[in-house]
Amino acid sequence: MKVFVTGATGFIGTELVKLLIEKGHHPHCFVRNTSNKEKLEELGASFCLGDVTDKESIIRGMHGCDWVAHLANIYSFWEPDKNIYTQVNVRGTQNVMEAALENNISKIAHVSTIGVYGDHTDEIITEESEVGSTRFSEYSQSKLAGDLIAWDLFERKDLPLVVIYPTVVVGPNDPKPTGQYLINLLGGKVPAIAFNDVVFTFTDVRDVALGIIKALEKDNNIGEKYIIGKEQITYGDFTSLICNTAGVDLPKMKMGNAMALTMAYMLTGLASLNKKPPRWGMSIDTVRTMVNDVRADGSKAERELGLIYTPMKESLKEAINACSHLKNVNKTGV
Repeated sequence: MKVFVTGATGFIGTELVKLLIEKGHHPHCFVRNTSNKEKLEELGASFCLGDVTDKESIIRGMHGCDWVAHLANIYSFWEPDKNIYTQVNVRGTQNVMEAALENNISKIAHVSTIGVYGDHTDEIITEESEVGSTRFSEYSQSKLAGDLIAWDLFERKDLPLVVIYPTVVVGPNDPKPTGQYLINLLGGKVPAIAFNDVVFTFTDVRDVALGIIKALEKDNNIGEKYIIGKEQITYGDFTSLICNTAGVDLPKMKMGNAMALTMAYMLTGLASLNKKPPRWGMSIDTVRTMVNDVRADGSKAERELGLIYTPMKESLKEAINACSHLKNVNKTGV
């Protein structure tokens, strides 16, 4: 199948394109003029230029494709201009979904986030869980708004939609918050560990990419949701696993949640003045997200898609190996 892929140059997108080619599909990558296409060119992918904020460019680029994988989004917990979340995560999603209808696409896999469930009431999130009344970041709020537009088009105009909800994604060469935390930890740039008792659900980047493909390939699953994630680990254990695997010392100081939130307010206030991201990534949205458990059940993807999850220890080992130049920096601790 010819697959129109937005966000193809991203962390998950690059793995998706690689797997699509391995499985005999033909990814058609929708990229901006400024995108770094080097890795995708090495894989042999084809390209079309445009931007998800420009609907006409999407319609043109999508012409002749069979499926759509929509991954393009602003994934961050601080931006100097918050309007970018609406422009890309909400209106960009709407543009992609409407372009898919105009091009008679047979199936769309829209990649959301487990964060849309916010302050949910279920002990463990499943595909049947209701989203909570509040989300903990501008990012998650904007992703929910984009999801609701997609589901509305599914209901009103028979958009052939499936939605993927990744949990915390781990893997080599991650430029986003989780990958940056790993790099900072290995490089001795984490002054104190926090959120030790908060539980998150983790998954490997390749599991997400494969889950997207399997959801596209599966027959008779239009309208389905798939959570991708398996291992539930406290953030303290996650940090310890990184340090033990890499052979570096844990930071010696610990920070309570209240102190972390106080620091986040101070650092976010400073960031709003100097227009630079908060130090150590400690924005208000980051800390509000990090102090809330995310226990999610990704077993539906195992049962219905045949997904076999990668053990988190293996994922972290590969991620650490990709940062081998930092592995011995923090031998004496912080």
